[in-house]
Amino acid sequence: MPDRQLRADALRNRQRLLDAAVQAFSQDGPEVTLDRVAKDAGVGIGTLYRHFPSREALIEAAYRNELEKLCDAAPALLAAQPADAALRAWMDRFVDYLATKRGMADALRLVIASGANPYAQSRDRLLAALGELLAAGAAAGVVRADVAAADVLASLSGVSLVAGEPDQRAQAGRLLDLLMDGLRHRPG
Repeated sequence: MPDRQLRADALRNRQRLLDAAVQAFSQDGPEVTLDRVAKDAGVGIGTLYRHFPSREALIEAAYRNELEKLCDAAPALLAAQPADAALRAWMDRFVDYLATKRGMADALRLVIASGANPYAQSRDRLLAALGELLAAGAAAGVVRADVAAADVLASLSGVSLVAGEPDQRAQAGRLLDLLMDGLRHRPG
């Protein structure tokens, strides 16, 4: 979609399409019909194609939208709660994001096969958001200042791999609590 200002109703339709696409591709893979995505979003197929000219464009936009929501949540979480609680809440969102990404894996492979790279800049965006949370925690004296965002990101990815399924959410929560315990600042 070109960089032009969309009307409020068009923005709502676009967001509904992205949400419906994430749900559909995560649950049923890339073979989901675009008619179904449009129907689930409560719009017509013409509206879908006005926003996303191809299946690959929709899949890539849906993935990038999930990434944006995760990364954009960091400042809002920091504004609403103490830095350590904001970091822990963001960790939960990260596990959910990776579960969605894993669910959309087959659909994302179609995007890659078409020559696009949906993951371009993903790591940088994630590291920036996580770095902001860690810096706020260190400034507040509640998180160690000697921890690299890349190390925490790798740890979060590991937690997501072993406990990222919906039926393992309790284990994911326990593992994230352990990770947070390791990140907490302990005065010497």
